[in-house]
Amino acid sequence: MEVVLEISKNDLEDFIELSNKLYGIDFSGYAQESLRRRVLRLMKLKSCDSFMAFKYFLTNQSISEDELLIEITVNTTEMFRDYEVFKFLGDEVFGLLETYPRINIWHAGCSTGQEPMSLAILLKEQGLLQRSVQYCTDINAEVLNHAKKGIYDLKEVKEYSTNYIKSGGALSLSDYYVANYGKVKMNKELSKNMVFTKHNLVNGSSFNQMHMIMCRNVFIYLTTEQQNKVLRLFLDSLVPKGYLVLGAKESAIFSPVLDELEVINGKLKIYRKKR
Repeated sequence: MEVVLEISKNDLEDFIELSNKLYGIDFSGYAQESLRRRVLRLMKLKSCDSFMAFKYFLTNQSISEDELLIEITVNTTEMFRDYEVFKFLGDEVFGLLETYPRINIWHAGCSTGQEPMSLAILLKEQGLLQRSVQYCTDINAEVLNHAKKGIYDLKEVKEYSTNYIKSGGALSLSDYYVANYGKVKMNKELSKNMVFTKHNLVNGSSFNQMHMIMCRNVFIYLTTEQQNKVLRLFLDSLVPKGYLVLGAKESAIFSPVLDELEVINGKLKIYRKKR
C-alpha cells in the first residue's frame, strides 16, 4: 500500500530553516502551497516516508545545492512562448529600443535560456542584435550552464517553429541551428552578447540601466510581499521609459509600485517605467 505523504506548516518552516542553514538557499519568499507541493515531490523522489526522514536526509546533505534548487524551483520554459508577447515587442517596442546606442536587456529567471535565444533571433532580424546585451540570470547554476551551451532537443525545437513564425519571424527557425543526433546547437552569433550570472531575485542586487526586463512565470511562485520587493528591484534597474515584461498569469496592477509604471498592454502584461 502506497504511503500518503503529508507535511505540516511547521514542517515547511523547518525545511526553509534547514535549507537556509545548510545550503544558504532562502525559500522563505516562495508561495507556501507551491513550495509544499515541491517538497512533497522531492520527499517521494528520495524515498523519504516521513518528514522526519527527510530532515535526516537534508541534515546529512545527501543532496547537492544544485539538485535541491532544480527539484524545488520550477524550470519550465520554451522558445517563443506566448508568441503574442514577442510579436508585440517586435512591432511596438524594438523601434523605441533602437534609439539607444546600446540596448541592455535583463532576463530575470532565464532558466535554460530558450527565452533569451528567442529574443536574440528577433533582434537579429531587426538589425539590433550586435548592439544588444542580454543579461541572463537564474538562482540555479546548473540550468545556467545548460543555457550557456545553447543545446536543445530537436523534437522540442521543431515544435517551436510555429510560434516563431507567429512571433513575426522572417525566415525559418532551422536557419538558426545545426541539428545532429537528435539535438540542435544554436548559432554562436545569437549568444555572443549574452552574459550569464547566478542571481537570487528575492535578495539580490539591482542591474543598472536596463532598457527592458523580462521576468515571466516567476512571480507566481513568490509571496505577495516578495513580489513587491522584486518589482521594486526591477524599477531600480530600469532606465526611465524602460520596459517590464511579466508572465501571462502575473501582474503589477495591485503592487505599490504601480504608480511608477505605465500599462502598455494589460493583456500581455507589458509595462513601462515612468520618467
